Amino acid sequence: MDALATGPVAQEMLRRLDSLSPTKVELIDDSEKHRGHGGYNPAGESHFTLIIESAAFQGKSRVERQRMVHAALGDLVGERVHALSIRAKAPGE
Repeated sequence: MDALATGPVAQEMLRRLDSLSPTKVELIDDSEKHRGHGGYNPAGESHFTLIIESAAFQGKSRVERQRMVHAALGDLVGERVHALSIRAKAPGE
């Protein structure tokens, strides 16, 4: 079951994503769907889906948008977050 992410890792991710001035953001902890798979952490907060809308993405390609998200999140991805599915769009898309 998807749930809005509210744990400490999710809160730090949302704090860092503020640098992109999102108009909409939804962060879902998908960790339980990955029980038994690589990178699964029984404590949760290892696999996320991010849906984010920001004017900063205007005119950017999908890859550029993903790079912007990864840059904003910094060391969280790879160290604490094993997997991140990103759906990034500009307002009106």
